[in-house]
Formats: sequence, C-alpha cells, structure tokens
Amino acid sequence: MKKLNNNFIKNIKDILPGLIVSVLVAYLSMIIAKFIPKLGAASIAIFLGMFVGNLFLNQDIFQKGYKFSETDLLSYSIVLLGATLSISTISEIGFSGVIFIVLQMTVTIIGALYIGKKLGFSDNFRYMMASGNAVCGSSAIAATSPVIGADDKEKGISITIVNVTGIVLMFLLPIISQFLYNNELTQTSAMIGGILQSVGQVVASGAMVSEHVKDLSTIFKIVRIIFLVVVVFVLGHLKHKSNKEIVKDEVENIEKGKIKVPWYVIGFFITCALFSLNIISNDVSIICKEISNKFEIIALAAIGLRVNVKDLIKQGKSVSLYGLFIGLLQIISAIILISILIKSA
Repeated sequence: MKKLNNNFIKNIKDILPGLIVSVLVAYLSMIIAKFIPKLGAASIAIFLGMFVGNLFLNQDIFQKGYKFSETDLLSYSIVLLGATLSISTISEIGFSGVIFIVLQMTVTIIGALYIGKKLGFSDNFRYMMASGNAVCGSSAIAATSPVIGADDKEKGISITIVNVTGIVLMFLLPIISQFLYNNELTQTSAMIGGILQSVGQVVASGAMVSEHVKDLSTIFKIVRIIFLVVVVFVLGHLKHKSNKEIVKDEVENIEKGKIKVPWYVIGFFITCALFSLNIISNDVSIICKEISNKFEIIALAAIGLRVNVKDLIKQGKSVSLYGLFIGLLQIISAIILISILIKSA
C-alpha cells in the first residue's frame, strides 16, 4: 500500500510541472483572445504553446505533464462534450456521413500500403502508417504494432511521421475548407474529422474555424475511432494470412476484448444518451460545456508545447515523402467523396 502511495505521489510530481505550464499557456491564451476574438483562445493556445515550447520550455521535466494534458484532459473534454450534444445532433452526419468515413478510411489504408510498397518500406511500417493515418494516429499504431509484430524502432518512426503529417494538415485543412466550402458546417467538419490523424488535431483544426465545426468534426472523428478494432483485425489478417494459428489468435483477442475502442468514445456516447434522455439537465450541460472548453484549451496548449520544430525539419526525405503522399491522397479522396456524399446544409 505504501509503495502504491509512493508511486502515485511520484506520478503527480512528474505530471505537475508540465500541467502547470499548459494551464498557464491556456489561461494567457484566453486573456489574449479577449483582445483578438476572431482568432480564438484555442488557436492562440496552439501557436503560443509552439512558440514558448520551442523557445525555452521543452525540457524533459515538462514532457509527462504535457502528455497528460494532451491525452487525459482531452479525453475528459470529449466525455463532457457528450453531455452537451443530443442524439439528434450526432445524427446530423447521417448514413451518408458514415459511408464517407468508411470509404475515406478504405482509400487511406489501400493508398498507404501501395505508396509504402512503391517507396520500398517494410510491411510492418506500411501497416502502421495505414492504421495511424486511417484511424487515430498514435493510438491506432500502438494497437496495431503488437498484432503485426512490429519493433519499437518502426513504431517510433511511424508515430513521428504520422504526427508530423497531422500537424501540417491541422493548419492546412481550415484554409482548404474556407476556399472550397466557405467553412460550411457539415462539409468542413467532414473534411477535418475525416482526414486528421489524432483527436487533438481534429479539435484544434476545427476550433480554428468555429465552435460548431469543432464539435461536428469531433463526431466524425469518433465514428472513425469506432472502426479501430476492424482496422487492426484486417491489417493483422493481411500480415499473417498464411499463418492460420496467428489469425486464430487475432480472432480470440478481439472476442476477449484485448483490442478495445478507447474508453472516452464509450464515455462520450453514455453522456450523450444521458443528455438526450434529460437525465443530464440543461444547467448541468452548460457546466459540462464550460469545463470541457477549459480542458480542451489546456490540451491544445499542450499539443503546441509538444510540437518540436526541429523534429519536423529533420525527417528523412523518403519518410517525409511517404507522409506527404498519404496526406495529398487523403485530401483528394475527401474532396471527391464529400462532393458525392456530403451535401451542404
């Protein structure tokens, strides 16, 4: 028991420095946003985080707190977001929205595997790039790597290049959406939520457009994450299709729930159902919205603080090209599919 307490205290001490910095950057961003309301606290938090993080606050002592702020606080923010959205709001993406997500993910997976093969990358690296870009970035890569037997080096490189691609697209997609759709809610949300790699990037990019786009983009993203189990199984099956014993193990792992949808997706739907049934009142919903927004801005500050500009610059030519080609494919595919499936409101 004493050892458990010591570990808990140590974890708190490790998280605290980075968490404090993330909160301070977020708070400063909210103050600045009062003078530049068009830019918004979310966008300011990312840019300010990138600035101070690369200038003088990138030491190791802050990294655990930054990671906690980006991942855990953002997860709590998404669960609280569910308490502000009804089932009817989620249904705004419609059946055509789900079809768009499935087709967009399929194109991304097939394209990532094909491009990677042409560029001469290993099967494991191609499979992780496919899952990371198609579903939810680092989380999808972490779920895929043990199934296909990838080593830590391949995993590390794929996580880095997927995140680098996502960071670039995070800033690029609002510009493309403005040009193509004049920031129309459903089409812009489909573009951002259907392409970007991590939940944090979706929230950040959507927030650069508007509050409504951020929320609907997150719903599109959550639909993608629900398919994580299917994607991991398919890629594992492709890798081991000649080995019946391994394929059998994959089926058993899914049946036992060893490959799981992230907890915050389940939490989002639970709070959404409670709000739709009026179990969560409007007053409580307003409080949840306020807390969710604050957590979100802190998380976005942490995302900015964790962006290492040197890492963006020093990526090798071949892996950078791989990320670039996948990103271009995703944009072209999304534009075509949105024109067919997603009609403006």
